[in-house]
Amino acid sequence: MNRRRVDAPLAAAIAAMLILWASAFAAIRSALGVFRPGELALLRFLVASIVLGAISIGCRSPLPQRRDVPTLFLLGGVGITVYHLALNYGEQTVTAGAASLLIASAPMFTALFARLYLKEELGRSGWVGIALGFAGVALITLGEGEAFRLEPGAFIILVAALSASIYSVLLKRFIVRYPPLAFTTYIVWAGTIPMLIFLPGLLLALRAAPWSAILAVAYLGMFPGGLAYVLWVYGLRRLPASNLSSFLYLSPVLAIGIAWIWLREIPSWLSVAGGLVAIGGVALANARARVA
Repeated sequence: MNRRRVDAPLAAAIAAMLILWASAFAAIRSALGVFRPGELALLRFLVASIVLGAISIGCRSPLPQRRDVPTLFLLGGVGITVYHLALNYGEQTVTAGAASLLIASAPMFTALFARLYLKEELGRSGWVGIALGFAGVALITLGEGEAFRLEPGAFIILVAALSASIYSVLLKRFIVRYPPLAFTTYIVWAGTIPMLIFLPGLLLALRAAPWSAILAVAYLGMFPGGLAYVLWVYGLRRLPASNLSSFLYLSPVLAIGIAWIWLREIPSWLSVAGGLVAIGGVALANARARVA
């Protein structure tokens, strides 16, 4: 597979994507005080669906072909429904910073799936990096529990990381068929539909929700849930899945800083240590892709 250089427009897109996704962890923790995890995910992606749909109509995006509809629902279910429900449920007990560290392990899984599914190269350093990454994840999982016990919420967030990896690898095969905006819109719609089961609870929650919480979720829908996904698809059109995913290890640094400013919250020292080990492993696993 040919490696492409990161030019200025792509670098700007990646930077914006990282900042937006990093801010989502603190916004989720803030909104979970008002909304339940399923209600939060539904409201976020109802907003994203409306915004992306309006823009797509204005840009006259092409309609999806009938043969692609099952794939769009598969991608939406994995990358939107499963990922965001798991992340929201996990963040009920895991700090925003630690959640971002766990999600940063996604490139490990992406490298594995890309090796198996896309036949992307993974050398000896890649396998060593993946082993280090899993060791770091184990430390984070211990660090978020009391008295070094395993924190169940951390395992739920690992499900989110795993689904993000599967989504990125599967997405690579289909993104060439549609422009980034159209493709993202259809995936967001497909992922939002299963979450409509939370609609009755959401309607009740909205009656008592303060405007600050509603605005936080609206932000999640328009920017981390809308614009950032468009930028991700744009990046995948220009870089290998494992290469683009390697940039995600920068996200925890931003997420921890945002969570400290917004929520006055930082992960435990063991989680931070585990995050450094995991990030080092991720960087090693993807070093060949970045240099090539």
